[in-house]
Amino acid sequence: MSQFVIFVNGPAYGSQHAHSALRFAEAVLAGGHQVRQVFFYQEGVHNASRLLCPASDELAIAPRWQALHDQGVELVSCVSAGLRRGIVDVEAAEDSDLDSANLAPAFVLGGLGEYVTASSDADRTVQFG
Repeated sequence: MSQFVIFVNGPAYGSQHAHSALRFAEAVLAGGHQVRQVFFYQEGVHNASRLLCPASDELAIAPRWQALHDQGVELVSCVSAGLRRGIVDVEAAEDSDLDSANLAPAFVLGGLGEYVTASSDADRTVQFG
């Protein structure tokens, strides 16, 4: 059984990167392997927003990330990239005097150090975006 870390730079919509990363993670799990972490960086942090509202004929990516999380996959959104792009949890919203948070429940905020630690313990790291 191999262990993977997946690094996502692409936004939820507007490019294929996030969807490809999601499908890859699902295939890894279906193949009996483990996804230690999916780390969202740069524009990829937009995947962590609980406010995603795609049109009815578009892929609803948020429930698929949630399903991955429900299978034990850690979803980490870069805190620094998120702050610059308006993706915040309750604590970050309070620290920045914002009136609300928008981090989806399946995600946690973290730094690049968490990605590096997960990658060092994984057999493979795959980047999308």
